[in-house]
Amino acid sequence: MNKQYSHYILVAVLIIVPFLYLSTFYASLPTTIPTHFNIKGEADGFGTKDMAFFGPVFLGVISLFTYLLMINIKKIDPKRYEHNNDSYFKAFGLIIVAFMCALNMVILTKTKYPGVAIDKLLLPLLGLLFAVMGFYFPKLSQNYFAGFKLPWTLSSEANWTATHLYASKFWIYGGTAQMILGFVLPGMWSFISFFVLMIPMVVAPIIFSYRMFKAGN
Repeated sequence: MNKQYSHYILVAVLIIVPFLYLSTFYASLPTTIPTHFNIKGEADGFGTKDMAFFGPVFLGVISLFTYLLMINIKKIDPKRYEHNNDSYFKAFGLIIVAFMCALNMVILTKTKYPGVAIDKLLLPLLGLLFAVMGFYFPKLSQNYFAGFKLPWTLSSEANWTATHLYASKFWIYGGTAQMILGFVLPGMWSFISFFVLMIPMVVAPIIFSYRMFKAGN
């Protein structure tokens, strides 16, 4: 089977899986289900059980759009970075699709079992995503859609490469810490630790990139 088509099949499977999971318990759902949860994981919005399909449909569309964007990035990127490696962007797109599938499963699990602590599922999942993205940062070449898209990184390939190599360490270690703390810390502390760790993950690479730019690189 052509490798390109195998990617499409995998994307289709990841999009369909949440619908299959929902079909296993949809009939047993009550007429009214929680549709939104506050930061404490408590339901603060409700709707008919048909709303359970909203997540799989919405996130499925985003998944497909993101993947198509990544595999066509050379055609639509304003600077037409012809040297970009297609395989890394395809892999990056698949990571996002897989994350959306997992996110859908978390939301549906919360719908099926309202008593489940969603933060114990969601925060570790986000931390894992960030850690994996950090692994791929050094492999991403210049583009306008994925990575640290700053004026200095987009105008200098050396700045882009150095910034993403620097950011990679923060995102791998920071994402791993977010994943672990999301499991072990109780309630609000897991959210606090998540966002505290997010600050250096975002700010440090920006400062590094700007300082490199000011130094003439």
